[in-house]
Amino acid sequence: LLVEGVSIRSIERITEMHRDTIMRLLVVVGEGCERMLEETIRKVSVSDVQCDEMWGFVGCKEKNKWEDAPESFGDAYCFVAIERKSKLVIAWHLGRRNAHDTVAFTEKIDAATTGRFQITTDGFQAYPEAIHYSLGTRIDFAQLIKIYDSPTDGEHRYSPSEVVNAIRVPRIGMPEPQRISTSHVERQNLTMRMCIRRLTRLTNAFSKKWVNLKAALALYLAYYNFCRVHMSLRITPAMEHGLTD
Repeated sequence: LLVEGVSIRSIERITEMHRDTIMRLLVVVGEGCERMLEETIRKVSVSDVQCDEMWGFVGCKEKNKWEDAPESFGDAYCFVAIERKSKLVIAWHLGRRNAHDTVAFTEKIDAATTGRFQITTDGFQAYPEAIHYSLGTRIDFAQLIKIYDSPTDGEHRYSPSEVVNAIRVPRIGMPEPQRISTSHVERQNLTMRMCIRRLTRLTNAFSKKWVNLKAALALYLAYYNFCRVHMSLRITPAMEHGLTD
């Protein structure tokens, strides 16, 4: 139920199990899934990696933090790196959208991969320095910078802005222009929002503790890689990549 987008209180009603028990189970299993992913996805061979960061928050949004709010409260970004062909999530990191956490994310990509490959990110300014620091010259790196139109009159505040242009900017090596894309990882973001209840927008299901959000992400990504049959692959991403039979 947790990996199918059901809320904690709904699971409590369905299973007749107390919500505190469900939360303790989530943290225990989530921490185990995080270790399992780090141990299993190590030095795998990849060819085409796409990266993106997905916004969420803990306790309250960053703009609504009060003076003595806990340090963990505020915006929380989940960095995700997916292999384009096998759809395997090779690395992820929960943190702030800053240079420090971007380096922590690219270090995880370095530990998870081997050999030379192409990597594409969005236009976030911290990526070039972080990728150069962690991955050096063993990658072909490019950024896809999207230009958004300004909101029109009467447009709803939650409506996404229209993309009017996308500029491909090579950064390191010789990235192939036709492979400079973030479409697959952005589609993965949608799947995660649909299947992780605490990432659903405009509800009160958001995380109240950082450790709970991290555990929920680890649980889902382990389930996605090793258990969930991908519709286009007809097998799991881990099977497609040869990590399991």
